[in-house]
Amino acid sequence: MAGSGFSWKLPDHPKLPKGRTVAVVVLDGWGEAEPDQYNCIHVADTPATDSLRKGAPDKWRLIKAHGTAVGLPSDDDMGNSEVGHNALGAGRIYAQGAKLVDLALASGKIYEGEGFKYIKECFEIGTLHLVGLLSDGGVHSRLDQLQLLIKGAAEHGAKRIRVHILTDGRDVLDGSSVGFVEALENDLAKLREKGVDAQIASGGGRMYVTMDRYENDWNVIKRGWDAHVLGEAPHKFRTAVEAVKKLRAEPNASDQYLPPFVIVDENGEAVGPIVDGDAVVTFNFRADRMVMLAKALEYDNFDKFDRVRFPKIHYAGMLQYDGELKLPSHYLVSPPEIERTSGEYLVHNGIRTFACSETVKFGHVTFFWNGNRSGYFNPELEEYVEIPSDIGIPFNVRPKMKAAEIAEKARDAILNRKFDQVRVNLPNGDMVGHTGDIQATIVGCKAADEAVKIILDAVDQVGGIYVVTADHGNAEDMVKRNKSGQPLVDKNGNIQILTSHTLRPVPIAIGGPGLAPGVRFRGDLAEAGLANVAATVINLHGFEAPSDYEPTLIEIVE
Repeated sequence: MAGSGFSWKLPDHPKLPKGRTVAVVVLDGWGEAEPDQYNCIHVADTPATDSLRKGAPDKWRLIKAHGTAVGLPSDDDMGNSEVGHNALGAGRIYAQGAKLVDLALASGKIYEGEGFKYIKECFEIGTLHLVGLLSDGGVHSRLDQLQLLIKGAAEHGAKRIRVHILTDGRDVLDGSSVGFVEALENDLAKLREKGVDAQIASGGGRMYVTMDRYENDWNVIKRGWDAHVLGEAPHKFRTAVEAVKKLRAEPNASDQYLPPFVIVDENGEAVGPIVDGDAVVTFNFRADRMVMLAKALEYDNFDKFDRVRFPKIHYAGMLQYDGELKLPSHYLVSPPEIERTSGEYLVHNGIRTFACSETVKFGHVTFFWNGNRSGYFNPELEEYVEIPSDIGIPFNVRPKMKAAEIAEKARDAILNRKFDQVRVNLPNGDMVGHTGDIQATIVGCKAADEAVKIILDAVDQVGGIYVVTADHGNAEDMVKRNKSGQPLVDKNGNIQILTSHTLRPVPIAIGGPGLAPGVRFRGDLAEAGLANVAATVINLHGFEAPSDYEPTLIEIVE
């Protein structure tokens, strides 16, 4: 915690009044892109958010929501809801994802954490299994991190190591898998010379084996389970180099879609099935394509496919992949330790806070906003309301989701004047966007816009201020594109749908009758990102932001 001279007291802002209700609206997955038929936000009927855009550049602008702006290693890294809400709430940029792993490996802290101690309990009698993407692409995993982890695990007592590799060809060039396998085999051979029984046990191409996401196709996970856990696959080889070379030689083969394979000994037995007493680490740092396997490895009650065997293992992720599900429950690298968030400061300064979303994003507007911290800072000043999401119904079937209910809760919280800050997340652009259903996403964007209108009308009625922004892009671009920006088509001439987040900037708009005259966005912060929002909101509450926060986006012109 902060040192002895520390005070939670925020200085009064010299020019901005206190006592205004501030509504903070996060449009999830709502980026800014060129208008075309695949930009669902553009296609949708969105009069409320369109009207905000007319305030540019003084009351509407774009900010960064990906890459280094949210603590990720490079600007090739798309943002996500967790790091986005961390930045929005914390007001500072904290190392996230691969950067956290790099720091933990470089310092050796990874071997001192609870997660590593948990898997180490199996080293004496069991096998350490490492499962993940074998690539230096840096999007989901990195080869150098895997190499360091294998070396470190051996130095910390792992006597038997099995690696289950997923070939890439998506974030790196197709065909590069052979070189990666050879590099890994070289490392494992050196370990064997030192008496560590280390080898590759199974594998397959990332898009066909193990690395599905958003519960799109559980058969992908089952193929991985059969190979990694059961030691069963249609293709058996003596070495991984032979496996990858031979499978790549098949017609139309590619790294992404290699079929599952297992490595067998001279008797044809799989060299590394996962059994009782073993330890398993999924070494991808990026979450989206590890969550499904994590559920299969961790959940007692599991009905997505027949696991045949459910071994009693110690399982840890490289990171925790889902902060809301607390999945996995053990992980090697902890989330950043975020202290002194804007929410905590404001509560210490008497700001009464209401936060609301539906289940799928409730944790983002509370837990992640508050620096990966559960519960209230002060229950007497805060109220958090979770509206249950429609569980088990695909989001594109009910694309309006709970936007109207969230907006109504926010409206009531504003109009009853019990709260100084009313904070919501409207999930439609992100959750419906992930389904890849363009028509449904358009409906979802319209529903989110209607929710914004309800909230802005309430702000008007109480003489309040609004801040409307987003956590990352998604719905604004729903098609994969080539280098020149043209939509990609598959061999049948169909466009290739993009279901992921994007690298696009997001809007932020300020306004409302309570906004003091002369307040406008500064013109000198071209590189500003989500972390600049916290100081801005603190100012709008009538306080100066802490000196170590990213600078406020606003200035007052007399």
